[in-house]
Order: sequence, then structure tokens, then C-alpha cells
Amino acid sequence: MTSPRSPRPSVPAPRLIATDLDGTLLHDDKSVSARTVAALAAAEQAGIEVFFVTGRPARWMDVVSDHVHGHGLAICANGAAVVDLHGENTFVEVRPLERSTALAVVTALRAAAPGTSFAVELTTGIHYEPQYPPFFLDPGATVATAEKLLFEEAPGAAAPVLKLLAQHPELDPDVFLAVAGEAAGDLASFTRSSPTALIEISALGVSKASTLARCCAERGITADEVVAFGDMPNDIEMLAWAGRSYAMGNAHPDVIAAASGRAVGNNEDGVAVVIEQLVAEALTAKQDAAAQG
Repeated sequence: MTSPRSPRPSVPAPRLIATDLDGTLLHDDKSVSARTVAALAAAEQAGIEVFFVTGRPARWMDVVSDHVHGHGLAICANGAAVVDLHGENTFVEVRPLERSTALAVVTALRAAAPGTSFAVELTTGIHYEPQYPPFFLDPGATVATAEKLLFEEAPGAAAPVLKLLAQHPELDPDVFLAVAGEAAGDLASFTRSSPTALIEISALGVSKASTLARCCAERGITADEVVAFGDMPNDIEMLAWAGRSYAMGNAHPDVIAAASGRAVGNNEDGVAVVIEQLVAEALTAKQDAAAQG
């Protein structure tokens, strides 16, 4: 593990906050505290946009949909989708994993890590293999082999694949991620956000960071004007990209190494604590500018 990187010199005032949800903004019971709700609203009132950037699918965004202001957009499925939470979780942009590529990844991982089981996350829902831990929040899922789940009679006719999930019952999570990357890292992007050996696989080049960068470019916002928060390996690229970034007190060691700062844990409202400081700094800067003017 390396030491946390130093903040970039002369970082400008923040224009956008990008925050992960599970293990970061949310408490462990998946609630959003009153302090966090107030901090998010204060940031928007101060002119700082807030983006939720998560591995969650769109259908699991109800937990924060009431707390989205302004643009109403969220980045879901580790960057594979941009979703309008004001518009019944409609997809604004999709960066899909081609089914032929997903099949090649399945073949590679079955060989590299026998015992791996798979789930396929589509824009329409999730489906999984018989050995895969069931998603009790998705009772309508189809259960079949990954090869059948990814098969389409007419190429391009089926729902887009947002990500492939691979689970191993025995391997250490970080070891599994390394094995998978070695086996098929030239085919797709691999990451993880679960404490178990569960890998999330997206199209090559798709990540929270790359989709966030696209959204920021559309708004004329630079990386140095972004403040990011996260706790797990799927946040690392985003934290490294942002001008200022905070690993939660409960974060994975590699996340701590990637971030420029450290926040207290998610159950202690670490994101809210930092946002309150940012808003106070913004108000002081405005007051100083008014006094000088």
C-alpha cells in the first residue's frame, strides 16, 4: 500500500461533488441521515452540483431519489448508465458491455477460477445462474447459465448489458479480482465493491471516473473543480481523477492510498462533515469577494 497522494496545488473552488452511496453516503442500514440531507441541500444552494455515483442499478436508487436536486442525474452501474432520477429512473445514457465480449469473459473466468458463477445486469433487470447467490430484491429474475442469459437470436435486439457479475465461493476478494484481471483484463473493466468475492465487469474503459468525466465535460467542469468520496475499489479511479477526494474512515486500504484526503466513517456522516466545510469555505469566499468589491 502506498501513502495517500498529496492534494493538487492551487485547487479551485468546488463546482461538483461526486459521492458513492453504499459505505460512503449511506449508513450501514442504507439510510440517509438528516445531517446528510441538510448538507446535500446546502451544497446545491451554494451552487455546488451533487452527483450520486454508484455501482447500484437504477432500480435501487429510491433510497436517494428524494435527495437529488437540480439536474436530477445519477451515474449507476459503475458508470455504465446515466439515469434521470426525476424521470422515474429513465436512462439518459448507456455504455453497454457487448454480449460477445461478456461471453468471452465468462469463458476465461470459468477456466481461470473454477467454481465461478455469474449474473447478468441488463437495463431491464438482473438474471443469474443457479449457483449465484440469489437477489431477493429481484424476484422476477431468470435463472439459467450465463451462456443462455447472454444469448440473443438477433444481434443487438436484446436489452443492453450494463455489467456482468462474477462470484466465487472460496477465493479472497482481492485475489479473485487479480485473477480475473489477469485472465480477461484485455476484454473488459474489472472492479469490486462487495466485501465478498464478487467482481463487477463493465465494458472496457467504462468506470465511475470515465462517465463522471464525460458528465463534467458537458458542464464545462474540470477535474480540479470536483470533490469525490468513496470507500471501495470501484471508487479508486474516480478518487484519483478528482481534484480533491476523500476516502471514508471505513475504506479499503487501496482507496485510502488513492485519495487526497480522509473523512470519518459513513456511520459518522463523513460526507456531510466535509460538505459542511466546503459550503462554509464557499460562503466565506463570497463574503470576502463582496467586501473587496
